[in-house]
Amino acid sequence: MTTRRTPAPGVPTRGSATGRPVMALLDLLGRRWALRVIWELRESRSLNFRDLSAICNISPSVLNTRVGELREAGIIVHDGEGYALTEDGHDLLARLMPLHEWADRWAKRSMRKSPRAKGD
Repeated sequence: MTTRRTPAPGVPTRGSATGRPVMALLDLLGRRWALRVIWELRESRSLNFRDLSAICNISPSVLNTRVGELREAGIIVHDGEGYALTEDGHDLLARLMPLHEWADRWAKRSMRKSPRAKGD
């Protein structure tokens, strides 16, 4: 198994030999459970490792990797009691919320078109 380092602007990453900042961010956010960890920390609360693992239903080894990457990227911090979003993390989440709203509208349109989607 190869060790993947935390994506960073200016460093080649998945999908970008140039390491464009947006590509580095998309690589980081596209990793398993990264967005879920950010989402669970959205309400300005600190969660310890065990609680975050339980809420996300994620293995400790994967969570440890994700937390390390998100900390290195400056999106989350350990505040002494648990993990929380940094100011940059809150800013990122605010910028992702329009996608959340778009997805809700998309889901409503999709459900009107496809009756089978209602039960999923």
